[in-house]
Amino acid sequence: MRILYSHRIQSRDGQSVHVEQMVAALRQAGNEVLVVGPGFYQQAAFGAESRLVALIRARLPPAIGELAELAYNLPAYRRLRRAANTFRPDIIYERYNLYYLAGAWLAGRIGVPFYLEVNAPIADERTRFAGLRLRRLARRLEGRTWRAATRVVAVTGVLKSMIAAAGVAPDRIEVVPNGIDPAAFADLPARPPAPDPLVLGFVGFVRDWHGLDAVIAALAEQTGAERTGAEQTGTEHARTPRLDLVVVGDGPARAALERQAASLGIADRVRFTGLAPHEDVPRLVAGFDIALQPRAVAYASPLKIFDYMAAGRAIVAPDQPNIREILTNGETALLFDPADPDAVWRAVLRLAGDVTLRARLGAAARAEIERRRYTWAGNAARLVEWAGHDRALHHAPSP
Repeated sequence: MRILYSHRIQSRDGQSVHVEQMVAALRQAGNEVLVVGPGFYQQAAFGAESRLVALIRARLPPAIGELAELAYNLPAYRRLRRAANTFRPDIIYERYNLYYLAGAWLAGRIGVPFYLEVNAPIADERTRFAGLRLRRLARRLEGRTWRAATRVVAVTGVLKSMIAAAGVAPDRIEVVPNGIDPAAFADLPARPPAPDPLVLGFVGFVRDWHGLDAVIAALAEQTGAERTGAEQTGTEHARTPRLDLVVVGDGPARAALERQAASLGIADRVRFTGLAPHEDVPRLVAGFDIALQPRAVAYASPLKIFDYMAAGRAIVAPDQPNIREILTNGETALLFDPADPDAVWRAVLRLAGDVTLRARLGAAARAEIERRRYTWAGNAARLVEWAGHDRALHHAPSP
C-alpha cells in the first residue's frame, strides 16, 4: 500500500518519535510511505525546533501568528499535491494539527481515503495554555477537519468521546494508543533486588504540569525523616532504602526543579540526564526501580508509560480514565487518586518496601504489551487493515 504521510510538526520531540516509529513500522510491513512535512523539521535537533519559526512566532502578534498558520496551508497543499501526482497514494494519513487543512483538501480533491491521527483537542489545549486568540474560528476548523476524515484515529477512548461530541460519527473513530518497539527493550539488564539507592525515574520533556515538584518535595521530607531516624538511633535508617530521583529529559521546568532540590538540601538525590536520544531511552529506563507518571493530561496516551511497561518497571500513575485504558491498579501498576496530594508518595513508599510487588507489577506490565499489541507494528497492521477496507469502498461501483 502507498501511504502519503502528512504532518506539520515543527519540533523534534515526542511527536516526532510517534511519527518516525509509525512510519518505520509501516515500511517494515512492506508498505511504501512518503512523508511530507516542513523542510526545517528534518534539520531540527532532537528537542529543538526551527530557530526561524521560533523567532517569527515570538515577534508576531498572536492573532497574526494564527493567520500565518492558516496561510501555511497554501504552500503545504502545493507540496502535498506535487507529491501525490508522482507517488499516487492509496491513502493520505495525517497527524492532526490546528489550522492544518492541506491533507483534507487534497484527499477530497483526488478521491482517496483520509485518515486523521488526533493526539489532543488542540484548540482547547491552546485556549487554556497558549492564549489562542481566534478561538471560534479554530474550533470551527478543528471540527470541520475531524469530520472530513474517512477515519479519525484517536489515542484514547476519552479523546474519542471528545471528537464524537464535535459531530464525528463514533463508528468512524478508532482508538489506537501509542506503542513501542519491543525489540528495543530486549535483553535489558536486570535491577538488583535490593538496590542502593532505589531509583525513582521519569522520562519526558520537563514541564510544570508534570508534577515533579511534588515528588521532589516528598523526597525531601522522606530524606529528612531518614536522617532524623539515623540521628536518634545512631545507626543507618534501614527500614526505608535510600531513594534517588532520575529525570531523563529536559524542558522549561528543569531549572526551577533543580533550584527546589538544592533549597531542600537534596540536590545529591535528584539527577537530570538532559535530553537523551530515543534509542538510549530503554537503557536509561532499565536503571529505574519505580517509574513515575505523577500527572497526566485527561485525554493523553503517554509515551513514557509504554516505555516503562516494555522495560518491566513498576509504575506509579494517576487513577483516571485514560490511564485505566492502559493500566490496571494492582495488576500492572499502582494507580493513585490524583485529587489526593499525598497519594503518589504513598504508592512510591509501598513499592519501595516491597521488592516482590515491584517485580510482579513490572512483569505483568511487560506481558501486557504483547497481549494487547501496544506496539508500533500492531498499530501499523490495524491501519493497513482499515485502509484496505476503505479503499475497496471508495472504488466500489455505485448501485
